Amino acid sequence: MNAKQLNFAYKVRHALNENLDNLPPSTVERLASSRKIALSFKNSEAPKQRVAISSKLASHVGDQFNQRFSFIARFGLMVPAIVLAAGLTIIYQFEQQQRIRDIAELDALVLSDELPLSAYLDHGFNAYLAKRGE
Repeated sequence: MNAKQLNFAYKVRHALNENLDNLPPSTVERLASSRKIALSFKNSEAPKQRVAISSKLASHVGDQFNQRFSFIARFGLMVPAIVLAAGLTIIYQFEQQQRIRDIAELDALVLSDELPLSAYLDHGFNAYLAKRGE
């Protein structure tokens, strides 16, 4: 039963209970017999004891499977996170090494050139070095 049907049943029950004293006896008898018939159908649809036991066993086996699966799921979430962290670390290290190589190359070029001392005092040359060294 969904929520609408259940709500309708409660409203009908409430309306019948309010006007129970005003109903004719024949209607009350018909309602009582209909109720007995409905309850007999409901009792026959009740699950058997064997089904409940097998259901309990199935849920126990399924619980063990879910425990193993939850470990695999957690492991499956950890692996991509570890790979991502390792990848970012490798990229950072590579960029740092590249920057060190660029600065070393610039230092080697500056030291190997025969520049007059005034070139090092020139603001344009300092801007050039700053731009290349970043």
